Amino acid sequence: MLERFFKLSENHTTLRTESLAGLTTFLTMAYIIFVQPAVLGACGMNAGAVFVATCLATAFGTLLMGLMTNYPIAQAPAMGHNFFFAFAAVPLITLSLGNDLSGDAWKVALGANFISGIIFVLLSFTPLIKEIIKAVPDSLKHAIAVGIGLLIAFLGLQWGGVVVDAPGSLVKLGNLGSSPVLLTLSGTVFMAILSAREIKGSILIGMAVTALLGYFLGIVKYQGIISSPPSLAPTLLELNIGKAINLGFITIIFTFLILDLFDTLGTLIGVSEKAGFLKEDGSLPRSKQAFQADAIATVAGTLLGTSTVTSYIESAAGISQGGRTGLANMVTATLFLVALFFSPLVAMIGNAYTYQMVLMDGRTLSLQLYPVIAPTLIIVGCLMMGSISKIRWQDFSEAFPAFLTIIIMPFSGFSITEGIAFGFISFTVVKLLSGKGKEVHWLIISFSILFIIRYLFI
Repeated sequence: MLERFFKLSENHTTLRTESLAGLTTFLTMAYIIFVQPAVLGACGMNAGAVFVATCLATAFGTLLMGLMTNYPIAQAPAMGHNFFFAFAAVPLITLSLGNDLSGDAWKVALGANFISGIIFVLLSFTPLIKEIIKAVPDSLKHAIAVGIGLLIAFLGLQWGGVVVDAPGSLVKLGNLGSSPVLLTLSGTVFMAILSAREIKGSILIGMAVTALLGYFLGIVKYQGIISSPPSLAPTLLELNIGKAINLGFITIIFTFLILDLFDTLGTLIGVSEKAGFLKEDGSLPRSKQAFQADAIATVAGTLLGTSTVTSYIESAAGISQGGRTGLANMVTATLFLVALFFSPLVAMIGNAYTYQMVLMDGRTLSLQLYPVIAPTLIIVGCLMMGSISKIRWQDFSEAFPAFLTIIIMPFSGFSITEGIAFGFISFTVVKLLSGKGKEVHWLIISFSILFIIRYLFI
């Protein structure tokens, strides 16, 4: 039955490979289980309920994507979106509601997020979504994949403490002799060696060895095995849609929609390009269903009590291990459900490690590091950089927008959306003013105008 439904032979994969890919994707993105409650908890939401909502929304969205598209692209509450929710939307809503109702701000923010999700659902059932995929020029599609890879690698370097904040230059090398950095570098080199030797499951094996080494170094702490899931009641159906229908909150709803639409677009293109799902004409089969799954997952997430659910770039880790069908998603989704009962065990890998790093200049930084996950992100980032060779660098009207797309993503607060925005706008302007306007699809021009309007209002 699995063979017929997921077409394993047709996609040149096996049950074992898909299971390994699903497990790898889970381990790579499991950090969201612990990050999301901390971020949304900062704006007044119950952290325990957010933990449960995150697991359930991730499992639901990932399962839906696998069944509707047969792609190994997992979904979860998006990093970046959660910070916009907690530190931008909620404060703005609080100012509008006043201090007396400030405790309801997160409920209104969930309501605004729900409305944006409904709009996304409606759009996903129109031909416009498939046209968008075709409209994006090949140079930008490849640049998006590279930009995401660079973003992932940069995040991995930060999470491993290899690079740290620095006055003037923004970042610099951390203390290379510190235990978390040594663990990160050792894990990365070990994974690189396994990958170079083309050993199946290299990333998963590397993570296991890194975690074991981290345990002996005192970085990975044993925290038990099983615990009962917290109650979902504090966030379940607590969104306030009525108050969110407000002219003053239109920009919040629009931003939620734009972030979801273009993070989904960027991730689908980037991950699909890496997996070889894109056709020669640049189209993505079943792209309409992919957007539908993404949009429905966002709506479900807001009902459960978490921010925007979208396709995850960490899915590239599973794809790098051979994942090619939605069967991998079944494994990932199941593990997120299992995580509800094994959160202490998951925390051993996905939890942050607080470290006081003394730098060469004498400064001391208190860092929240993920040295077991960091090597995986660095290796996956390296694998995704291969698409850079497919960009037409000899044509500057193609090269410059691609360059901006790549460079903006990691240096704009890890925003795929900003990279796409700069790429679209520069592609449109350069092509139109260099006499190559016929090469620009009307949708690219339209979105470029919308992005410009968004920046003007920001």
